[in-house]
Amino acid sequence: MTEDKIRHIIKKYIPSDAVSQVVKWLIQYKVHLKITAPRRSILGNYRSPDNKNGHRISINSNLNTYAFLLTFVHELAHLTTYEKHKHGVLPHGIEWKREFQRLMNVFFDKHIFPKEIEEALQNYMSNPAASSCRDENLMRLLKKYDKDNQVVHLEEIAPNTYFQIDDGRIFMKGEKLRKTYKCIEQKTNKAYRIHGLMPVLPVVVKMK
Repeated sequence: MTEDKIRHIIKKYIPSDAVSQVVKWLIQYKVHLKITAPRRSILGNYRSPDNKNGHRISINSNLNTYAFLLTFVHELAHLTTYEKHKHGVLPHGIEWKREFQRLMNVFFDKHIFPKEIEEALQNYMSNPAASSCRDENLMRLLKKYDKDNQVVHLEEIAPNTYFQIDDGRIFMKGEKLRKTYKCIEQKTNKAYRIHGLMPVLPVVVKMK
């Protein structure tokens, strides 16, 4: 794939001021970038080279431009860590943290992110976790820039309200347990812990 074609594709998903750098990295490391349908459990994924394939990164297509860029750099840090250490270090150990910080500094220097996100990212990057989802303040700020900002999150609906998640299951919202809520699935009556930032669809359930 030519550089122009890579640029044409990637510019739809990241801030315009970040395009040249990301294209440079994709070509430099010969990355096969796959933009996938949304996945509930992960935002992105890195796979190291094997006998058939080179470096592979996949990222969910529904992320806003800032979340997409952050996820890409997170996965690219796995790639550069692999280049230096192969499988000899922990996936999210100190070596990965240093690579993630180093790569993100490129964008901090250019002030790619809105001020409120950059400030939250600077705090997060002091000790980045395996997933940015663990930083609630950062996630809330990133979600403000989603294309569909009318999404309702579990934490926003009232207790004892019924809601549906994307796989079709219906729950009733219960008590708060730190960052999650105890929710009861209507069909099985089983209890689940669901994060407050889970997108939900409030529904009316007819009582038998």
